[in-house]
Amino acid sequence: MICWTQKRDALMDKKTLLSVQNLTLVVNREGNVVELIQDISFDIFENQTLALVGESGSGKSLTAQAILGLFHSPNIQVKSGTIQFLGQDLLKKSKLELKNLRGKEIAFIPQNPGSALNPTLSIGFQLVEAILCKTKISYQEAKEKAIFALDQVGISDASLRFHAYPHEMSGGMRQRVLIACALINQPKLIIADEPTTALDVTIQAEILELLQSLKEKFGLSLLFITHDLGVVAKMADEVAVISAGKIVEIGSVYDIFSKPKHPCTETLLNSILAIHK
Repeated sequence: MICWTQKRDALMDKKTLLSVQNLTLVVNREGNVVELIQDISFDIFENQTLALVGESGSGKSLTAQAILGLFHSPNIQVKSGTIQFLGQDLLKKSKLELKNLRGKEIAFIPQNPGSALNPTLSIGFQLVEAILCKTKISYQEAKEKAIFALDQVGISDASLRFHAYPHEMSGGMRQRVLIACALINQPKLIIADEPTTALDVTIQAEILELLQSLKEKFGLSLLFITHDLGVVAKMADEVAVISAGKIVEIGSVYDIFSKPKHPCTETLLNSILAIHK
């Protein structure tokens, strides 16, 4: 049996894919500058899953927005820190450079497939569009890639489903489409923001198993954002617990579950125990 120390040493031997260091985000509210995220740091290595865990409003999604260069409000700004992706500081890149990076090097799986997919366009059209905006290939080649991606995420009769519309698919199937969309340009890092919250328990388990198998198959790294430590236990190599905009604890899954050091971590663990009583 491989212990965590051996596993961690193996990760340390791999290339650092993403390094967030001393990141602070602020928002200007009627002349008052408020810190939303304060001095947070973490690294993600190749083929690693880091879970960013915390309660609603703790700053999990804001962290993802900072990495992607997409804030929901123009009043949110980076006060200090760096976000390095393969040695390049993303905070110094232009909007065009970040746009070219998103979906190709770093992909995103949102929480709600109902709002992420355009109900007026077929699944195939949306997948092909995601390919063609990043790669100069023919429509036929893009279509073949899209059908292959649907097949890879476990959608049966992919060539027929290619023509389906979102409303013709279940919630679990739509979530698989979003995963296919994230995979389609072969990114190195996928940010999954609560990707199973809207699904029932059975479908949630299927999606988590799918993500884990795809990670291993394609050598992906994952930043998995969640409030559920039960999900973390199934998915993560390492865990960063965030509360009120600060990372209060970071460590291996084993350490977080067996030797929590911060009250926020203990509260999250107790919530799992309460559910299973």
